[in-house]
Amino acid sequence: MDVILLERVAKLGQMGEVVRVKDGYARNFLLPQGKAMRVNATNMARFEAEKAQLELRNLESRKEAQSLADKLDGQAFVVIRSASDGGALYGSVTTRDVAEAATSGGFSIERRMVVLSGPIKELGMHAVEIHLHPEVSATIKVNVARSAEEAEIQAQGKSIQELAAEEEAAAEFEIQELFDDMGSAASEDLAE
Repeated sequence: MDVILLERVAKLGQMGEVVRVKDGYARNFLLPQGKAMRVNATNMARFEAEKAQLELRNLESRKEAQSLADKLDGQAFVVIRSASDGGALYGSVTTRDVAEAATSGGFSIERRMVVLSGPIKELGMHAVEIHLHPEVSATIKVNVARSAEEAEIQAQGKSIQELAAEEEAAAEFEIQELFDDMGSAASEDLAE
């Protein structure tokens, strides 16, 4: 099906372009959301008449998205989840969780704006892209932790795995010192 794009659509085209798409994509996504119109003489004339208004509306929404992106870019949000000692989550952090964390942080982000390459399944700091407008995006940091204290530690740049390794090394050192003390005490008993 041939459609006229009423706004920029990622991986498809710019506003005003006539593109060929699959019928289902047009019927189920582009047409109902007002992103495109079917190509025919009436719609072509209507598009030409409304082109200036569409461009103005697109420019205004882009400006709003850019101002929000300037505020949002680089922000960090904490998501608390239960996880194993190794750092693997019992479940995952999805687009909905990221959107809720950003919304609770004072930004109005919808789930469809969040772009994840896959669900987050580990503790730590994760960079997540937010598409606010087809031409504007921002990157935020999502700090996935088991508690608020753990989130603060991760925000300082330390990972939970590093802390666990440090604690294990300290415990092994203490055990070694204990055995050394016991060994020296036993050799003193034998010397007497």
